[in-house]
Amino acid sequence: MNEWIGVAIALVSSCLGGSAAAITRYLTGNADPVALAILRWGIGFLCLLPVAFLLRVRWPQPRDWPPVMALGLCFFGVFFVLYNIAISYTTAARASLALATLPLHTMVVAALLGVERLTLRKTAGVCIAVLGVAAALAAGLSSAPKNAWRGELIMMAAVFCMAFYNVLSRPFMRRSSALGFLTVGMGTGAVALLIAGAFTGSFAAIKDFGTPQWIAGLYLGIGGGAAAFILWVMALERATPTRVANTMTVNPIAAGLLATQLVGEPITPNLVIGLVAVFIGIWIATSEARKA
Repeated sequence: MNEWIGVAIALVSSCLGGSAAAITRYLTGNADPVALAILRWGIGFLCLLPVAFLLRVRWPQPRDWPPVMALGLCFFGVFFVLYNIAISYTTAARASLALATLPLHTMVVAALLGVERLTLRKTAGVCIAVLGVAAALAAGLSSAPKNAWRGELIMMAAVFCMAFYNVLSRPFMRRSSALGFLTVGMGTGAVALLIAGAFTGSFAAIKDFGTPQWIAGLYLGIGGGAAAFILWVMALERATPTRVANTMTVNPIAAGLLATQLVGEPITPNLVIGLVAVFIGIWIATSEARKA
C-alpha cells in the first residue's frame, strides 16, 4: 500500500512538472535558461524554507551535507539549465517525451549501483509506458521546429542527472527527512544559479517581465518548483526509484495539453491512445503478482 501511495504522489508531481514544461516554453522568448532556472528554484526555495522551519524538519547529518549539496547542485543547477536549453530548441511536448525516458535511465543506474533489481514485469511496464508516450506524440514529429533534435539530445543527456538524483537520494532522506534533504539541495542549486546569473547578466531579462510573464514565473516557482518537488521526494520515500520515475511518462501529456493553450502547440487524438498506454504501463510496473 505504501508503494501505491508513493506512486500516486509521484503522478501528481509529474503532472505539475509537465505543466511547468509548458510554462518554460512560454517564457523562453523572454529569458535565458539560467534566468528561468533562477525563477523556478529561487522562488521555490523561498517557499520551501519557511515550511521546513515551521514543520521543524530533520536536517541532514553534518557528514551528509557535502553529498546532499552535490546532488542539489547536479540536479537543481546543472540538470535544469540543460532542461531549459533543451526546451528552447523544441516543443514542450517533444522535450517532455525525451524526459519521459527517465524510467529507463533510472532502471539502468539503479541496476549498475546495485540499488534495485530489474524484473521482467517492471521492465515491461516501463517499456509500455514509454512506447505509449511515443505513440501519443508521433503525429507531431514531422511538424517539429527546425533544430528540435538538438533539444531532445540535450534533454536525453540531462536525464542522467535526474536518474542519479533519484537513485542516490533515498539513503540521505532516510537519515534526515524528505523536506530537510530537499531544502538543502534546492537551496544549494538556487545559490549557485544566483551566482551564475550575476556573472551572465541573466537578471536583465527578468526586469523586463510584464504581468503575464510574472504570473507564469510565480507558477513556475511555486507549482513547478516547490510543490512538485516536495511531492517528488515524498514519493521517493515511499516507492522505489524506478516506480517513481515511471510516472514521468505522464509529463508529456500534461505538457502537451497546457502548451496547446499557451503557445498553440498541436494536440492529436493519439494523445488519448498514448495516455491509456501510459497508465497501463504504470499499473504493470507498480503491481506485483501474488505469491502462491
